[in-house]
Amino acid sequence: MMPARLRPEDVRPRTLWALRRLAPVPRFVPLVAFVVVVLLLGMWVGGRHSDWLPGPLRDALVGDGDTAVVREAIDRVHDTYYREIPKSALANDAIAGVVSKLGDRFSNYFDPSQYKRFKDAQNSEFSGVGLQVSRHPKGLRVDAVYDGSPAKRAGLRPGDVIVAADGRDLAGLSQQESVDKVKGPPGSQVRLTWVRGGKRYTKTVSRSTVTVPVVASQLRSEDSCKIGVVRLSQFSSGAHAEVYAALRKLQKRGAKVFVLDLRDNGGGLVSEAQLIASAFLKDGPIVTTRGRAVKEQTLRATGDPVVPTAPMSVLVNGDTASASEIVTGALQDRDRATVVGTETFGKGVFQEVLELSNGGALDITAGQYFTPKGRNLGGKGVSKGKGIIPDVRAKDDPKTKPDEGLDRAMAVAGAKCPS
Repeated sequence: MMPARLRPEDVRPRTLWALRRLAPVPRFVPLVAFVVVVLLLGMWVGGRHSDWLPGPLRDALVGDGDTAVVREAIDRVHDTYYREIPKSALANDAIAGVVSKLGDRFSNYFDPSQYKRFKDAQNSEFSGVGLQVSRHPKGLRVDAVYDGSPAKRAGLRPGDVIVAADGRDLAGLSQQESVDKVKGPPGSQVRLTWVRGGKRYTKTVSRSTVTVPVVASQLRSEDSCKIGVVRLSQFSSGAHAEVYAALRKLQKRGAKVFVLDLRDNGGGLVSEAQLIASAFLKDGPIVTTRGRAVKEQTLRATGDPVVPTAPMSVLVNGDTASASEIVTGALQDRDRATVVGTETFGKGVFQEVLELSNGGALDITAGQYFTPKGRNLGGKGVSKGKGIIPDVRAKDDPKTKPDEGLDRAMAVAGAKCPS
């Protein structure tokens, strides 16, 4: 079993992609996991013709009547349907059907290939050319090009539209199908064609293992006060180390107050939320998790904080969710930071990732989480709640060049700048 993690619904399409995850729903994961393991592993002992086994042994190896009939249905479809469908595909569809019937947008079944992509995203690492893309009618629109990546060396820029890969037009394909044409194992090559300003470019690009940066920082000034701004894009494995390093670097450059920018951060690993909150809090509670089959646990601040007392603000918006809301809620409840922005997403549940014998995994809502003051930010069951209400309201206007939200967060923190 993997630890749990926090993850909200996908609030915006992303090609790249949170231990104990935050998500919604009650939890009968052990039952689901047992059923799936029996289906995929245990049933071969008895198969469809297991009536000769003693009752208790048959139930242990083949499953009770409810689980045995699932195997029976898979066998009947495999043997009778007019075209042959691999049993592995039928099993994948059966598991996906169980999860989809939960009516829980936060719970998922990942087949083996999907689970690999999920783990790559959690590690902020993937094999490809180094792009963040979104769907475009003609293929894939380039949203970001990572520094030092093969795509950067090939000359791709944000705004370019990739229209073909290895001579195959991408128009009409889904975003994932198009991405699969571009991605590939390290060392392999792909011939990309893209359009910029009406002109077509074609180059052969060598794929490599790309690490996605999750932290960006800058030193700003507000009325002669030096302000350290740290933006975190996701709570992936190791994100806390990058945040710590950025904070220390800003301190050396003279930063007296800080802004933690969690806008558009959809969450990630609960352990990373604990460690990142610990950068600003000394001891004390950060979050409590509770579930039907999960022992109640309170995670506390650990180690010595990097920025223990300097004034700070946390910048949030409607896409600030899950692990981001845990950190924001802890800093707000413990009067450590002023929250600036708009209401957050409102996710009050977490998920556990349960690996399966076929190489896939269940990503199932296991319980709820609560801030230090006992707040649950979600709604009833797995529905969205009110989220975190900011102390100071501010919102960026995408039509203007200045970042009004960041400007307001800096002004709030800067007003408390030590003399």
